[in-house]
Amino acid sequence: MLQRLLSFIGWPVIAGVIIALLVLLLFPQLRNSPIPVTNTPTNVNTGVVSYADAVTRAAPAVVNIYTQKRVVQRYQNFYNNPFFRQLYNNSNTPQQERMEKTLGSGVIVDGAGFILTNNHVINGADRISVLLYDGRYTAAELVGIDRANDLAVLRIKLENITAINLGNSDNIRVGDVVLAIGNPFGVGQSVSQGIVSATGRWNLGINSAENFIQTDAAINPGNSGGALIDAYGNLIGINTAMLDETGASFGISFAVPVDKAMNSLKQIIEFGTVRRGWLGLSVGYLNREQAEQLGTNSGVVVHEIEQDSPAAKAGFQINDVITHIDSIPIGVAPGKFESHALSNIQPNAEVVFRVIRDGKSLEIKAIAAFPPTKT
Repeated sequence: MLQRLLSFIGWPVIAGVIIALLVLLLFPQLRNSPIPVTNTPTNVNTGVVSYADAVTRAAPAVVNIYTQKRVVQRYQNFYNNPFFRQLYNNSNTPQQERMEKTLGSGVIVDGAGFILTNNHVINGADRISVLLYDGRYTAAELVGIDRANDLAVLRIKLENITAINLGNSDNIRVGDVVLAIGNPFGVGQSVSQGIVSATGRWNLGINSAENFIQTDAAINPGNSGGALIDAYGNLIGINTAMLDETGASFGISFAVPVDKAMNSLKQIIEFGTVRRGWLGLSVGYLNREQAEQLGTNSGVVVHEIEQDSPAAKAGFQINDVITHIDSIPIGVAPGKFESHALSNIQPNAEVVFRVIRDGKSLEIKAIAAFPPTKT
């Protein structure tokens, strides 16, 4: 009886085991596999997620600037009416006096209260006032201006003011994160973020001496004169202009490098004006064909030499390739050559140039002069 029962049950069991083995052999994906265990590292470098520390360090040194300018305007309804034009000579046409207000931003760069801003922010102002980050409101004195770089230096006389940390604009690279701090449209201090899009921008028709940092950080009206800082809160530029076709920022903005701005500030404080050495030559880019012939990708080409200028007296010739000034390589950007390499040269200083002419290297010494007076 027991043997018959085992015989009855055994064959189906054996058959089932055989079928199961065949299925597992034919379909290995059905086999049980251990659940993978992922070990998540506890210290993952995810990059910077906030620039709050940089803003905290820099924001107290950024101020709002308010100006008032007295504007005299003729009554248009009188002036445009032929009957009243017969009664009034143009010089005696009734006039209206009003106060025109503008706003901008500035940066405290010195514990003595010196502020850098843009010249166009305070140009022609009869009264300049400054609102500090801590809420204090005070009058500001105009120390001097640098029209060529659209810069102005103001001074406030307050105690316990915070000056910004100065960076080095020569060390910035395309792709570096930057933050613009200012007072756009008068809404109050605001921060916008972007990257350095380019350096050494020139020939834009904004200033007569151009060597801009280009950024896509939003710089709107009211931001002018504010701070462009790096990711650590160091000042690297003074926000100056945007490429404006619509009246609002759309990703192309410009700032004066801090090294150039501070050089202007120091000269204004010392001399009351910016003194720049004048050589009387104009330069342009070194093109690919010239670079290949000379075996270099560094330098600028002399395009024009003014008559009786220091450059002419020193022996410069058209198509000379300048590679060094006082043993310092000048790079390939004419803007950097004209507004950076020469910005620290004082009148009457001797300047040593390394030049390539007709494939030969030579040294030229020139004595910088004061710029000629425009008539």
